[in-house]
Amino acid sequence: QVQLVESGGGLVQAGDSLRLSCAASGRAFGRYAMGWFRQAPGKERGFVAGISRSGGSTDYADSVKGRFTISRDNAKNMVYLQMNNLKPEDTAVYYCAAQYASSWSRVVRVESWGQGTQVTVSS
Repeated sequence: QVQLVESGGGLVQAGDSLRLSCAASGRAFGRYAMGWFRQAPGKERGFVAGISRSGGSTDYADSVKGRFTISRDNAKNMVYLQMNNLKPEDTAVYYCAAQYASSWSRVVRVESWGQGTQVTVSS
């Protein structure tokens, strides 16, 4: 199992960009598909983006498609979420997630979660 630690959250204005990072520990990082989820106050945690083991395939929620980009660096055990043109409705705690699969699947169980990082977008 991998341990995950997110960073990079903060307070920004609408239209700004932010890049979240997720550091993974453990030698098996390359065996996991990785993803990002978010949870706004009073709402359930929801899928944002996912990336395959190799980084060759990605998946995005409709609400972020074209604005967010997920990427990974297997040599550094890192996953990133580049968020552009941020909107107030993107305000949430963002969580990194690991899934023991070759490609990200919205139905396969997440095995590891990070502790989350807060992103606040002001209008």
